[in-house]
Amino acid sequence: MTLHPEIAEVLASLPEPPPGPLDPVAMRAGEEAQVAPLDERVGLHAVEDATAHAETGDVPVRVYTPSPDASGLLVYFHGGAFFLGSLETHDHVARALAKETGLVVVSVGYRRAPESAFPAGLQDCYAAVRWAAERYGSGGGTLAIAGDSSGAGFVAAVAAMAHDDAVTGGHSDRITHQIMFYPSLDLDFDIDRYPSMRENAEGYGLETAGLAPFNAFYLDSGADPADPRVSPIKREDLTGLPQALIITAQYDPMRDEGERYGARLSDAGVETTVRRYSFANHGFVQNFSWIPECYQAFVETAEFLAGRHAR
Repeated sequence: MTLHPEIAEVLASLPEPPPGPLDPVAMRAGEEAQVAPLDERVGLHAVEDATAHAETGDVPVRVYTPSPDASGLLVYFHGGAFFLGSLETHDHVARALAKETGLVVVSVGYRRAPESAFPAGLQDCYAAVRWAAERYGSGGGTLAIAGDSSGAGFVAAVAAMAHDDAVTGGHSDRITHQIMFYPSLDLDFDIDRYPSMRENAEGYGLETAGLAPFNAFYLDSGADPADPRVSPIKREDLTGLPQALIITAQYDPMRDEGERYGARLSDAGVETTVRRYSFANHGFVQNFSWIPECYQAFVETAEFLAGRHAR
């Protein structure tokens, strides 16, 4: 299938990026300027900002309650190459997840590079899961974690950390599901590592040549691509991890690493569903959720969490 015509139209209209090094402050401001006004966002029973208190410091979070009787919990980590994205830029994603799943959604405003060195952001995500589980509780029910792109990489890393913590006698609540939208799982950007790195190198928004500079802030802060906390696909033992839904995009340089990780999870005995959106590019859940075919990813997530998802 070809790229969705509405996505292709938007990509064709994008200006050339400015020359010179990336400017995190300017890029963040540009993202924030695109956020829809509050009255244009999906309405829910309650949306409130809160603070997750952790040993490593306070973490800002936003809590989405879809209905008065909502139960179960989903903790969401936004994407943005570890230096972009925020509670605001991904507010519409969290709202859609809450609306479709019926779960309480906690979106995490973790610390970002370059201001905060590795593993600050990852620590914040893990701490927020612990805090949310203690405050809202899964009641033995659903405790899911979800994320897109680099946030999906945090999902894989947090799932492994929680598993290891429980195995070694920690007090982490048991994560029941992990959901990854077009995940960033391997920060070794060798163009020959995955066929999709060459197939989708140019013309689809995220380009292969841009992966290294966009992730440089994170890597330069001390994140080692050989570390499984940075590149979760490098973790050797995947047994015992939570059941997984991995959604990839046909026109994404990172498509194949997500699908390979899904295959490895399945080989390790983890119940895993991998879905490739054949008309989409990287970032479609955030950037094109207004297109019905893209919004389907939220519906599919709800079906997965409800146990109605065909493998």
